[in-house]
Amino acid sequence: MNFPVLLQAASGAVAARLEIALKGLPESVVRDAMAHALAGGKGLRGFLVLEGATLHGVARAHALNAAAAIEALHAYSLVHDDLPAMDDDDLRRGLPTVHKRWDEATAILAGDALQSLAFELVCQPGQPHGATLARELARAAGAAGMVLGQAQDIAAETTSQPLTLDQITALQAGKTGALFGWAACAGPRMAGADSAPLAEFAAALGLAFQIADDLLDHEGDAALAGKALRKDAAAGKATFVSLMGVEGARGRAHALVDEACAALAPYGDAANSLRDAARFVISRRK
Repeated sequence: MNFPVLLQAASGAVAARLEIALKGLPESVVRDAMAHALAGGKGLRGFLVLEGATLHGVARAHALNAAAAIEALHAYSLVHDDLPAMDDDDLRRGLPTVHKRWDEATAILAGDALQSLAFELVCQPGQPHGATLARELARAAGAAGMVLGQAQDIAAETTSQPLTLDQITALQAGKTGALFGWAACAGPRMAGADSAPLAEFAAALGLAFQIADDLLDHEGDAALAGKALRKDAAAGKATFVSLMGVEGARGRAHALVDEACAALAPYGDAANSLRDAARFVISRRK
């Protein structure tokens, strides 16, 4: 099975789990907005959870809970990032952003509810090491992880001194990399196994993903990407592309993919789908 088909199958399974979770909520505009926010994503973070769980013999139902959780939390972050007080975007995944489809209050509440849903999913009855999953998810998502990275990104818009390469790398390790790290390590954590190889894999993968995003923002097609492009350049913000150049950034992304694949050596051929995921990250067009 080629990787796009494998990714689509995983994304469909996670979407089905999320649909069940949403159906358990009362009918409301917030629930509708949550479903809207969850629609259309690649599902890469959920895929990492499922593959890591498979490598460690974790039951499918438990893996799907964790995979759905990370997709719900990622969706919350996008809903809030798109708000006028943050990135002020009108389009996400080819659809109107939640605050454009409804209003800002609904978007804030839908994001809040998606975040809460993520923690409910990882704490389902019988979920192995649920407390550990929840604690590590809080760390990855909070003021030492994703939220910190977003705060640093916002601060960079108001400084007269563009960020350095080291500063951007640190920023993205929180904003993008923290959730990749949680996703990759969820499987071994549920199994009570060593998560170090997958943590190393995810660190390289997350950075490669962000460099690829910067390349897409620089030279991609907005219609294909399903969101506005070249906003960072218009705002004068430093990016991997502005600091390294197109070829330098592309070369660094390829080197990071090699690092990610090498980190999977302890799993042998059983981790080939994760290697394919790493290669996909820098070859995607949206």
